[in-house]
Amino acid sequence: METSVACYARGAFPVRNVSSQHSSSLVSPASISSSFNSKALRTSSLFGESLRMVPKSSLRVLKSKNSSSVPKCAIGDSLEEFLTKATPDKKLITLLISMGEALRTIGFKVRTASCGGTACVNSFGDEQLAVDMLADKLLFEALTYSHVCKYACSEEVPELQDMGGPAEGGFSVAFDPLDGSSIVDTNFTVGTIFGVWPGDKLTGITGRDQVAAAMGIYGPRTTYVLAVKGFPGTHEFLLLDEGKWQHVKETTEIGEGKLFSPGNLRATFDNPDYSKLIDYYVKEKYTLRYTGGMVPDVNQIIVKEKGIFTNVISPTTKAKLRLLFEVAPLGLLVENAGGFSSDGHQSVLDKVIVNLDDRTQVAYGSKNEIIRFEETLYGSSRLKGAVPVGAAA
Repeated sequence: METSVACYARGAFPVRNVSSQHSSSLVSPASISSSFNSKALRTSSLFGESLRMVPKSSLRVLKSKNSSSVPKCAIGDSLEEFLTKATPDKKLITLLISMGEALRTIGFKVRTASCGGTACVNSFGDEQLAVDMLADKLLFEALTYSHVCKYACSEEVPELQDMGGPAEGGFSVAFDPLDGSSIVDTNFTVGTIFGVWPGDKLTGITGRDQVAAAMGIYGPRTTYVLAVKGFPGTHEFLLLDEGKWQHVKETTEIGEGKLFSPGNLRATFDNPDYSKLIDYYVKEKYTLRYTGGMVPDVNQIIVKEKGIFTNVISPTTKAKLRLLFEVAPLGLLVENAGGFSSDGHQSVLDKVIVNLDDRTQVAYGSKNEIIRFEETLYGSSRLKGAVPVGAAA
């Protein structure tokens, strides 16, 4: 029987003993990278400890009453109701619901992680696993159990893994399992990022080829922020006490507003143009809202519907952010929300992903902020010719 995944309510899962036979192969990221395969997940499944399998027919997917026009999403819709309105592709719906179940479980595991020093772990019987590696396994398993994912890779396992789904009509997924894992111990907000591409390729593609992108955000609230290509807006779903995702916000426009999140400030030491841009924000009395986590900093632009996030390189500070796992998926989320993205010259969605580990500088924000970013760093902007709008020379 074709199946998909559903989560036990409230995320309160019974902890079962996990054989010590498997613990040695789960502790080391290197050992996971070299030996990872989907068959191992089926036999020693952490995802299976937290989730139960149910027939796909039990997932409530509602048909649109008016198929002749784009259905209108509604605040209060469930995730399943929203997805049925957002896309006719049942396989994509299945994948995004499966990923939602993984995000729910990760949120619970992050909240219950025990942190000492810089290491945060979860206990499974006699086995301990760092939360970023745990998130990585849960997401790979969700994709395996969805039966619609052909290939997947992550920042932790940066090689293509065969998830067993179809190449024709299926999807390939790239994800950052726990962006900001180094600040879990300080109890800052962290999150998951993923992008979904059609077919069986994750190189030779662009971010604009994505059919969906999302963030899972683990903070005071657990939210699932989702964009579906061709469907207006970027949509926030809140995890309720009973374990359901409820649609709580739609963002269709990123307006102007003096809020900035400047990443990689060390680059201002030997990148005078970036230093000039930061000086402009300070001089113009922008509000600083920077956490050190890319997920919460970009999410606030979508939620507040204003602002700018920057992460700029310099001669001594090379690009850190990965195009496939972080930058392109967030680019779709921001641009679907009515914002803009830039690597200094073009939208990050137009950058070709040549290698899985390609890296880039980036800015996300409102139109005028991206114009200012491009003009200050490179003298002109594709969005507004050569007319300056910001920092004086």
